[in-house]
Amino acid sequence: MPAAKTNTLTRDFFLGFIRLHILYHASQDAIFGLDMIRELATHGYQLSPGTLYPILHGMERDGFLRSEKQVVDGKIRKNYYITKDGRTALKEAIIKVRELMDEVGVMSS
Repeated sequence: MPAAKTNTLTRDFFLGFIRLHILYHASQDAIFGLDMIRELATHGYQLSPGTLYPILHGMERDGFLRSEKQVVDGKIRKNYYITKDGRTALKEAIIKVRELMDEVGVMSS
């Protein structure tokens, strides 16, 4: 497979993992962009605001997140919360990830 296609495929996988991280953390508590950039960095993802915010906006547009504005230290922060559809998607994704991990685990033996 050409390097360009491999890079695109890898990028698509990572964007999916990032979306799962976002849904997971939003299922635990409200999230906001800068905090998610920091959290994702602990997992090796180096995201700029120009990458993360369109993902958050898209997930909100698609109904997986909702947002509320809050003033923090004189600045407006947009907090994101998981929706019912987001919780359903997260539960379904966890099942699929577990199935994949089980299958890959068998393949690597």
